[in-house]
Amino acid sequence: MKNNEKSKEFKIWLGIVLVVAVLMRVVLFITYPPVDYSDTASYWRSADAIIRGLETYDGTRTPGYPAFLALFGSERVVYGAQLVLGLGITLTWFWIGWKASGRPLWGGLAALAHTLNPGQFFFEANLLTETLSTFWLALALLGAFFWLRDPKCRTFELGLGIGVSAALAAITRPLFMFMPVWLAVFLAISVEGKKLKFNWRLLVSVLLPAVLLLGGWMRWIQSNYHVFSLTTMTGYHLVQHTGYYFEDVPDEYADLRDVYLEYREARLAERGTQGNTIWDAIPAMQEATGMNFYELSRTLQKISVQLILTHPWAYLSRVIRGWWLFWRAPVYWDPGAIQSPGLGQMLRYVILGSRGLIFAANLVFVVSSAIALVSKRVRMLWALQPFHWLLAGSVWATSVLSSLIDHGDNPRFLVPLQSAVIFWVLWVLLTSLQAWRANRAQME
Repeated sequence: MKNNEKSKEFKIWLGIVLVVAVLMRVVLFITYPPVDYSDTASYWRSADAIIRGLETYDGTRTPGYPAFLALFGSERVVYGAQLVLGLGITLTWFWIGWKASGRPLWGGLAALAHTLNPGQFFFEANLLTETLSTFWLALALLGAFFWLRDPKCRTFELGLGIGVSAALAAITRPLFMFMPVWLAVFLAISVEGKKLKFNWRLLVSVLLPAVLLLGGWMRWIQSNYHVFSLTTMTGYHLVQHTGYYFEDVPDEYADLRDVYLEYREARLAERGTQGNTIWDAIPAMQEATGMNFYELSRTLQKISVQLILTHPWAYLSRVIRGWWLFWRAPVYWDPGAIQSPGLGQMLRYVILGSRGLIFAANLVFVVSSAIALVSKRVRMLWALQPFHWLLAGSVWATSVLSSLIDHGDNPRFLVPLQSAVIFWVLWVLLTSLQAWRANRAQME
């Protein structure tokens, strides 16, 4: 393809992506309100504490998203800012797809796959961490793409940029605390001939922002709440796992055990699952024991670790179930906010269909990435590049770590990396199609 034809194709696909992405977000902003969830109030409370100089900060949330709320101030402005971030994420995937393949068409498909995904699109209206954490992860991955693609880009400054973006993703969504380490190690290793080389300079540049930002925050939490963690919530999250066999808590903690079992029974009767029982039970547990919020979290962490050690198979079964739930492709939206009954019904069908497609894509990712890991022939067929393995490793690590740490809203944990999964699947499908066409042409 000649340069002028490539330029024309680039302009066409960039124009399509921009028109669709901007128009959809303008319509969403005009017709659909910002949506609060059960977590939203705690983020606003933390935002208020930041404005007041952290004097009333309770440590239940990392400061990434509360700082974002504090910066913009009102729900409507935050909503608009998240739509702008969504546009930025869309353009990031366009650029990556274009440069990875050399074809603007591929970039357009990757970008539209993000924007047209209701699970991503509607989340930009939700006052939750996902859009901001997705933005920081997209920037970190874009920096990593530049690093892997062009040796001239491998500078200390780019390493710092990757590290800052990854650290900000973690301080926004603590689940991604592993990302700075994963990116630093993956990018620091290179193959030259048959030798492995390790770039210590890059390792330091990527890890330095994480050590300063995340380490500094953890030190602040420890000095104020006596827990070396990103938040004071670790004990409560672990009960999401151990609550299933909480009757085995020793008599030493009988007051906590009995209160929890009472709330678990009520939760099971109401919803058929014990998940998230702990959030209802906290006030009664505090009243029964006289513990404050932080003492209770530390105690529940101690109890949960003991239960996991004495019930390893029960814990593992929940980890496996949480890992399976991770891939279920949820769409978080408010049907009641759609004023037109006809439009609301149509959107329900669209969302149901999109969930089916994305769930299928998730399964294709799981199977294809596992096969490619062990088959050199498949890796060559799909022309997999180091960047694809960086994406796959990021998603797999997220699926495992989220299932080990929490057994609650597991499907939500994939949202910030869902477009990475789609990018992998599109690449596999399109390269397979190209290979099939090439073989057919040779046979003819």
